[in-house]
Amino acid sequence: MTGTLGSVVIVGGGTAGWMAAVAFGRLLGPAGTRVTLVESDDIATIGVGEATIPPIRTFHAMLGIDEDAFLRATGGSYKLGIRFEGWTRPGESYVHPFGQIGTDIAGVPFAAQWLRARQAGAAEALGAYSLEARAAQAGRFSRPIANGDSPLSRIGYAYHFDAGRYAVFLRAQAEAHGVIRREGRVDRVERGPAGIAAVHLADGSRVEGDLFLDCTGFRALLIEGALQAGWTDWSQWLPCDRAVAVPSAADAAPLALTRAIAEPAGWRWRIPLQHRTGNGHVFSSRHCSEDEATATLLAGLEGETLADPRVIRFATGHRTRFWSGNCIALGLAAGFMEPLESTSIHLVQSGLQHLLRMLPAGGPPAPAIVDRYNRTMTGEFVRIRDFLVAHYRLNARTEPFWRERAAAPIPDGLAEKLALFRAGGRIFREADELFNEVSRLALLTGQDAPVTGHDPICDALPIAIAAKRLAQIERVVATSLTHMPPHADALARLGQDRTI
Repeated sequence: MTGTLGSVVIVGGGTAGWMAAVAFGRLLGPAGTRVTLVESDDIATIGVGEATIPPIRTFHAMLGIDEDAFLRATGGSYKLGIRFEGWTRPGESYVHPFGQIGTDIAGVPFAAQWLRARQAGAAEALGAYSLEARAAQAGRFSRPIANGDSPLSRIGYAYHFDAGRYAVFLRAQAEAHGVIRREGRVDRVERGPAGIAAVHLADGSRVEGDLFLDCTGFRALLIEGALQAGWTDWSQWLPCDRAVAVPSAADAAPLALTRAIAEPAGWRWRIPLQHRTGNGHVFSSRHCSEDEATATLLAGLEGETLADPRVIRFATGHRTRFWSGNCIALGLAAGFMEPLESTSIHLVQSGLQHLLRMLPAGGPPAPAIVDRYNRTMTGEFVRIRDFLVAHYRLNARTEPFWRERAAAPIPDGLAEKLALFRAGGRIFREADELFNEVSRLALLTGQDAPVTGHDPICDALPIAIAAKRLAQIERVVATSLTHMPPHADALARLGQDRTI
């Protein structure tokens, strides 16, 4: 690459490819960078109902995407959190909510005061203090409402949507920004001094570029097939290696939450869209056959099936080098972790945002830039991995799969976090860590992580007063809930009224 970045070639479409195309077309196209996306209609993408987390709203805002138009085009619905059912024991559940839970009490973080009061029997379950958790369970939703310091003014939310429709929607956005789509199957990858020189298509044409983005899914045609960037395997920590997925009829009154339902050898997802419901069963093939997993999934459906079930095989881990030469992997080409916390699309977004910050100003990228990107993305994958592993570690189920997971060695970073929480309920967040204190508190308390004592700074406030403050917070949340309409009503008004 010399001077201005002349051309970017994105190989592969789907969610990752078209997210990259919109970002590069909108942000680099005006400066003269030519952006081309190569994909083949003959190659299916892995697209089931997708669930996301709140940072996607920032990404859409950066790209100028209208929320209502996006939701209408993708059959999308709103999401206030994830309900984990049976992850500790069958019959028990908790919600990992978005947004803020409670407020500081006497200068002490809410989490510390709540934990102390809960241990003393003077507080409700954590979800009682979260507007998002209560609204999700009650089937209600509202966008934030300007209302002073009320919980209604800071509602945290994300989306569910149809991944196939999302790619189509993004394609239109990208082409409006000048992105050129080339139809064709990649027949050969041509190496060059910088890494990748060009891709050759089955029709004999050649597409060259300065920078290549590998969005070819599990095939990783460029980053691994041509550049052999390596693979870091995490199956010892996250051994589920299969998923079976099937759509079913839409819910009449959809909840604004994703459901993650524990099963004997894995877990099921349930994602409500406007036009259908996405269902899947993630499982370990060492503990359950594909036929058994399919039967479990079908038995748990709550509506008529709309297609035949399909099995997706995967390996958990990430590319050892996300950026190699002039090629960067995004999406499934970069790595995969089961969608337990809806992080797949976030990792595409994060990869793009870090890449846009680190694009070379001219000439080949400096080794320090490439190393920084690889270190940053590896760290993000590792921290998300540890959060997922915690769900398996903190279980009291009796099936062989779950007993194995509870007893298995865990990564050092997770072991440290569990030890810190055990010692007085301390939760520490690294500066660039995706999951904040609210997320960790919901997981750790929802799955009965062991804890001894509480933060002694709480003792400056008598427990009776702390309990009174907590009760006040709970009442404010309960009152706020009454101002939120049913989620189905919010969806029905999408085409009529922007002020939901």
